[in-house]
Amino acid sequence: MVKSVIGEETQLKSLENRLFQTSIPAQVGIVVGKLNPNSDRAFVYDLIPTPPTDGGGPPCSLRSSEVGGGGGGGGREKKKKGGSSVEPPPSLSIDADWVAEHARQVSRMLMGGMHVVGVYVWASEASYKATSPSLLSQTVRGVAQATPWYERESDERLLVHISYGPSRWVCRICTVASANMQPCDFKMGKLLSSLQTYQCMYNFEIRLPIFHAVALDSNTFKNVLRLGIDRHAKDLQTAKALIDAKLVTEDQHIHSEGLHKVELLLPFMRDVAPEACSSDNVAGLIIFTGAICASAYLGPKEPVAQAVSDIKADILKSLRSRLDIVCDEAEDKVELTSKNDMDASDDANKSIHQIILHQLRKPYSLHFPRRVLVPWLAGVFICDYLQPLESFEDLKDRCREMMSMESSIESSSILELEKEETTSLVAKSFWDVVCGDSANHLDESKDAKVSARKVDNGRSKTTSFNLVASIFVLLAALIVGWAITVLGSAKPAH
Repeated sequence: MVKSVIGEETQLKSLENRLFQTSIPAQVGIVVGKLNPNSDRAFVYDLIPTPPTDGGGPPCSLRSSEVGGGGGGGGREKKKKGGSSVEPPPSLSIDADWVAEHARQVSRMLMGGMHVVGVYVWASEASYKATSPSLLSQTVRGVAQATPWYERESDERLLVHISYGPSRWVCRICTVASANMQPCDFKMGKLLSSLQTYQCMYNFEIRLPIFHAVALDSNTFKNVLRLGIDRHAKDLQTAKALIDAKLVTEDQHIHSEGLHKVELLLPFMRDVAPEACSSDNVAGLIIFTGAICASAYLGPKEPVAQAVSDIKADILKSLRSRLDIVCDEAEDKVELTSKNDMDASDDANKSIHQIILHQLRKPYSLHFPRRVLVPWLAGVFICDYLQPLESFEDLKDRCREMMSMESSIESSSILELEKEETTSLVAKSFWDVVCGDSANHLDESKDAKVSARKVDNGRSKTTSFNLVASIFVLLAALIVGWAITVLGSAKPAH
């Protein structure tokens, strides 16, 4: 259980100063940091305010006591001893669903073991106490459900209250399941400057069989690929790691500065589904290939095993994030696609939600968005995913909106370590898989036969030419010899 929390002093104090200058009465946002269930300490790197809702309203505001606040009396008036009445302080009104959606979007952009670890609230002490604890715990629970940690799930999240009357910071540990909130120690220090960076370029090829005897809704791209990623996650956990070309032990610490290169060694043939070797009901195959640039940021007292674990988790989160992005975009186009039923027979024009994989008769390919790295804080990078038709300007707009990045982002500082369209997905039919695309082989054999005929014809022509030339030379030699003999015998004797 977490007992103490350390916050990055530079970032947290900067946010507090901005809040005091704006004089806004209330604000809600998410907490980005690291919460290790194996340790009793948590780290907070930054607090990111939740942007306005789609309607332009604030996600957090003060609720009038006449409407009925939280635990502060719900609009009832309290009387003083002198007989005069005073209104109770207004409570907080929070759009928990909008905060959770913001957390989900930001979670995709975080790398290297960093997570959305909770919620922060900027409000006066009176308004905070007047707010129902159930509303606060509901907000924290919604954020936790929207940003699951697949590699090591924890039931604890942080609730940070920044009070401006009086001015102080209070942190609580919130148990998601029970909604129990306990205070914990909170202090500030220098965290980002001491982080070590580990980076890995992970190349993968995942082959997933498509079966006839399954429900139609289970044979969609989303379900088949999600199942394949989950299966690959189990294999990835057994991978050994080389750091700076050296095999390291789990409890080893690396104190050298600079970027550390990580290489993962996956056991041979571990990603092959066992049912693919024994099933006679294979309809096709999905081949998911690509290269992922993964990163991890490690504190000075953390072992390298934590960096390896964070890199593996970053790889899996990146795969899931790209799948979610493609599916989200497809869902937005479902209504438009359904109106154009004239092209429904063409697989290339269908949404991935409409394609039934085991009914495919032609190869189907899909390019996943590529990951690009954007500088964030003190040498730490975040990421975003660019679709084929998107540009850096789209990326910059998302960073400003989701991460509240006020400074301008230079295009030259954005890193494209993954090549364009390097991650792709191809679905092949049964006959393409088993016969190795026999049509292409037939075409190749035809081309080979034509080429052989051309070569034979060329050789025949060359042979005929050489024979004629030899006969001509022989005849010329005979004529010259005959002429010499005749002319020699015709000379008079002296």
